Order: sequence, then structure tokens, then C-alpha cells
Amino acid sequence: MRVLSGIQPTGRFHWGNYFGAIQQYIDLQHEHTGYYFIANLHALTTIREPELLRQLTRDAALDLLALGLDPDKATLFVQSDVPEVSQLTWILMTCTPLGLLERCHAFKEKKARGLTADAGLFTYPVLMAADILAYDANWVPVGQDQVQHIEVCRDLATSFNHHFAEVFVLPEARLLSNAAKVPGTDGEKMSKSYDNTIGIFEDPKQVRKKIMRMPTDSRAMEEPKDPDTDHLYQLFQLFGSPSEVQEMAELYRRGGFGYGQIKKSLADAAERYFSEAHARRNELANRPDTVDDILRAGAKRAREQASTVLERVEQACGITAN
Repeated sequence: MRVLSGIQPTGRFHWGNYFGAIQQYIDLQHEHTGYYFIANLHALTTIREPELLRQLTRDAALDLLALGLDPDKATLFVQSDVPEVSQLTWILMTCTPLGLLERCHAFKEKKARGLTADAGLFTYPVLMAADILAYDANWVPVGQDQVQHIEVCRDLATSFNHHFAEVFVLPEARLLSNAAKVPGTDGEKMSKSYDNTIGIFEDPKQVRKKIMRMPTDSRAMEEPKDPDTDHLYQLFQLFGSPSEVQEMAELYRRGGFGYGQIKKSLADAAERYFSEAHARRNELANRPDTVDDILRAGAKRAREQASTVLERVEQACGITAN
């Protein structure tokens, strides 16, 4: 199967990004053909500082490689390095019903909050559809909030196929299992929007400070507690070994502990978990030419595939001769 997913460089990656998406990208690369891109064109709807966007795009590449994305097994590239996707977006736009985009939740939510919604946000689902269709993707790993956009993509592909020719592969959404299960520093879902994130590559001392400040309930130390309802335990489950998690659960149910003890164990486990990635990232940062070569090679492979699809599309709709 061919797997396609993009991640926006709108900030440094946090624990929610990793366990919600990146970890599954890495797992899928061993069994499927993967195309993973840094969605800098999508990021233009929120970032207006060119140097910041360039730096975050670079950071995203370094982070993904350090976390285990293997360029020998998956294609990693920057979205804007494949201009065929922008060309395909326009063709899809010409046959996209206005009402379909007006019903998309991201645009509706922003308008409901009284925020400015530009044409980029309004047509975001069409660019996302082009991202997917350009690579003949079969599976698109997404969270529940993005399923609607995959449905839009399928609608556009089906409509084009009906009017012109069977050009597009119809993709399927593959739900990310942990996309909504990583609590932030306030116990709510970890998200940059809530300012409750813990960065994967933050300084370990800063990470420890954030963890130690996390709120807890006021039950007495000796009182037994239900681990499944506690956000510290939920986070520890992500980092601890099966035996460590079982031991932690038993401690909760037995009682007789302070939350400071749990926080220290969580900080220690998280630091161990990401230590190799930290070391790899430092090594990659000292070899910028290597990262450039990886992205250049990835863009070349991506363009070859996208060019093939775009040629089929242009012939089907009459832009070029058969």
C-alpha cells in the first residue's frame, strides 16, 4: 500500500505530534511505500514571518529524521518542492463546488469564532486533496478532525473520474490511534492551540520543570487512586516498559505515594525514551549537507510520481494532447 501524510511546520513538534502521528509514520515505513512531506504551503495560512517558516521547515526535517524516519524506506520532502501539486490544485479547484468548501469544519469554526478566514483556509481541503491524489495514495493517516477532508478528497476525485476518465486512485483515511489520547500539561489534549505542550526536543531540564508544575488532585497520599483517570499515568504509559507501567498502576491502586514521585518517574522515563533521538538530531544538525541531500532526493522522487499523475490529469481534461 502507498501511504501519504503531511505535517505542518507551525511550531516545534511535541509529545502529542509524536505519539499521535509521527510514531505511526515510522512504523508504517517498514511495511508500506511512504510519502511524508513538510506542509509549508499549508503553513502559510498561519505564519507570516518568512525566516520563521524557513527555520521551522528545517527543524521539522531534522526532527523527523532524528525520530527515525528512514529516507531509504520512505520519501521525505518539502511540499513546495513539488510544484506539480500546486498545478493539480488549480485543476481540482475548477470542479470543486463552493458549498462543499463552505461546509468544511476548519473554515466554519474560524468564522464562528469571529476570526479572519482567508481564501487559503477556505481552499485548504483542495490543496490537501491534491497532496494526496498526486501520489496515488491508498492510505492517509489522519486524526478524527481530518476525516472530513479525506471525504472531500474522495468526492473531488470521484467527480473528476466521472466527468473525464478514471485517473485518480481513491484514498482511504487511516485513523491515528493515539491522535486524541496525549494529555498536555493542563490535563487537556496536548495542542499548540492550548499552549500546553511539551516539546520532543526541549531541554530535559525544561521538560522536567513543566512536568513538576502539572496540576494534580487533592486526595491524600495514603488514598488509593484510579490510574486510568489520571493524566500523569496516561503519559507514563507512553514511555514506560510494560513492567514499569504495570508497577505504576499497582502503586496507584495501592496508594501511599505523592504525585511528586510520579512526576519524577515520568520525567526520567521521557528523558530515556527520547535520548537517542536527541543524540541523532545533534549529529544531523552538524551535517546540514546530508539533510539537504535527503530532502532534494525526496523531492525528486515525489516529483517523478506527481508528474506522472499530473500528466494523466492534463490529458484527461484536455489541457495537453493524448
